[in-house]
Amino acid sequence: MEEKRAKLKQVLADRSSAQRQAAERRRLDPAMRMLKALHSAAAPGDMTAEELEKQRKGQELLGNLVAPMAGMDWETFDLSGMPAAWMRLERPHRRRHAILYCHGGGYTSGNLGYSKVLASKLTQVTGYDVLTFEYRLAPEHPYPAAVEDALRAWDDLMRLGYGARDVVVAGDSAGGNLALVLCHRLKAQGRMLPAALLLMSPWTDMTASGPSYTERADIDPMLTPAYIMAMREAYAPGQNLQSPELSPLFGDFTDFPPTLVQVGTHEILYSDAQRLRDAMTAAGANCRLEVWEDMWHVFQMFPTKKAASAMEEMGRFLLDLL
Repeated sequence: MEEKRAKLKQVLADRSSAQRQAAERRRLDPAMRMLKALHSAAAPGDMTAEELEKQRKGQELLGNLVAPMAGMDWETFDLSGMPAAWMRLERPHRRRHAILYCHGGGYTSGNLGYSKVLASKLTQVTGYDVLTFEYRLAPEHPYPAAVEDALRAWDDLMRLGYGARDVVVAGDSAGGNLALVLCHRLKAQGRMLPAALLLMSPWTDMTASGPSYTERADIDPMLTPAYIMAMREAYAPGQNLQSPELSPLFGDFTDFPPTLVQVGTHEILYSDAQRLRDAMTAAGANCRLEVWEDMWHVFQMFPTKKAASAMEEMGRFLLDLL
């Protein structure tokens, strides 16, 4: 009898959980559809200027709609000709550390408005001021324009008086790629690296050689292999995709800063995150990989409990580290 009760209790619990998940999916469906449309757009080289601009404005609108801005101060400014912004807490707080945030968007879209979502969440869970910047986009400005702009933002933080060890670099998707490439570039120049890296679903391998590109294509609700191929063609036409400046996975991670990588089980970039952890660990770097069950590409953007938990983990990671 007790065994039957236990089984019934488990069935009811599973049913309740399934109902909650279904309700959450319905609540998130409009935002998911919008992001899916942005990530499934035609290759930028095949789009008209008007269509490309529409795609970018759609991304900015999404950011402005869903960014949790309560208690935040958003200050835009011109960074040597590049649009940039600070996200800060309105209440008094210590300003010893800062986060340099590199937004995603496949190197072909993304802007300050889109950056608001994760910039505000990063500020919320760390208390740090977050600097985000609008790097030049492909196909109008292919590689290495974005890398040069990231280096410009880094140099501006150094001019403001931050030391390298006072700065955390964060990035999602292509922004995760850019954060890693920035570190490779700084290391090649013999400069100090940031205190830590926070990477959300980072795009680390433009050769798309990981097994998840095929094994998880059917369960990824956000990205498709075709989209990845289109973005890399727009950003790096005719380039050697194995170069660490395009596929940072293949770089040397000796002496790289402590890194937190978060990835969902339901995304084609799963291998990019897993192999990054393996490569960094093999080089002696401190890299922690968090795999979030049933989550999709850059799920941290969404207003869900798991997204909130993932952001809190970032805050704890930095608290333990710094």
